[in-house]
Amino acid sequence: MAWLMVVVAGLLETGFAVCLKLSYGFTRLWPTVAFCVFALGSFGLLTLSLKKLDVGPAYAVWTGIGAAGTAIYGMVFLGDLVSTLKIVSISLVIIGVIGLQLSGSAQ
Repeated sequence: MAWLMVVVAGLLETGFAVCLKLSYGFTRLWPTVAFCVFALGSFGLLTLSLKKLDVGPAYAVWTGIGAAGTAIYGMVFLGDLVSTLKIVSISLVIIGVIGLQLSGSAQ
């Protein structure tokens, strides 16, 4: 259950990073509100998961999911540059996240 919370927290991190961009420096109300909701949810779930998991692997998985998810979202929906190197790099991040999750505590 703790790892599921980390995964959901990582997905929420993607949400708060995208909303941060869409808020244009917190000048747009609804993306700013969504940023706050996603950020609180993400940090809250990560905090709860750390009661059972080692901090290193959990934090790395959380940030890896957030980074990869944000990069993919940006390429698919926001017109960010798509390149072979970027796709390979995102793949390596995902492989690292899987490895770190497998190396983490068993809870």
